Amino acid sequence: MAAPRAFLRLGAREWNARARGIHSMSEPVTPDSSRKKRTLLQFLSDYFHDIHALREYLLRKQILKGNRKNRSFADIQEKYGPYVTGALFILKQGGAVKFQDKEWIRPNERGHFPTEFLEFRKVPVEAVDASGCAINYQGMSNLLPLKELRFLSLQCCPNVDDWCLSRLYLLADSLQELSLAGCPQVSERGLACLHHLQNLRRLDISDLPAVSHPGLTQILVEEMLPHCEVLGTDWAQGLKLEPDQQPQNTPSPVSP
Repeated sequence: MAAPRAFLRLGAREWNARARGIHSMSEPVTPDSSRKKRTLLQFLSDYFHDIHALREYLLRKQILKGNRKNRSFADIQEKYGPYVTGALFILKQGGAVKFQDKEWIRPNERGHFPTEFLEFRKVPVEAVDASGCAINYQGMSNLLPLKELRFLSLQCCPNVDDWCLSRLYLLADSLQELSLAGCPQVSERGLACLHHLQNLRRLDISDLPAVSHPGLTQILVEEMLPHCEVLGTDWAQGLKLEPDQQPQNTPSPVSP
């Protein structure tokens, strides 16, 4: 397999050398122009396996990058404890954390954040905003030791899936608010795993493209978590009553 960087350089040279043949496609067809077009197609055919290899290389590189972001911080946990470790993991992902009785800590535009929280080894983390972060099943291991966590937002996290939700039972004693809105890989199977979270008071399951029947799913989740406010697709949305079906104001019955 040719090296991707070398292939890109070769492709650039060949592309520039044959650019005139591409532009000539808008001109009248001549034997010479047809030959140039055939030459370009032949070039693409000859190097198609390298293009496929480059695509696989970039995909593997993206997966490795995601795994590095979600690696276990076991060494840091040994030194600073689970609260600082979980906070550091989320801040490096670009999220925000809130320690008990402290202000929210967020990275700035350059991804930098204050490090004073390294002294909060005994202060529990009560809220995590991981909206849009690349957290995945592996990275969840850095959050599950936060036994006092009350608020967790996984909104629009592209890698959060049903397997990730199956691990949230470890936060069942403390978790009160959870947002899964906009997570493309969360389906009905993952939502069924939330029956352990009986202390939930607010759950956002709106805009989940992998859920095939949003309205019915919301009703089932509400039955599964009777003490929780479930936000999602309004199952009655779009049902319009005809004018003659509009409810009428009727007097209340009078007791005899």
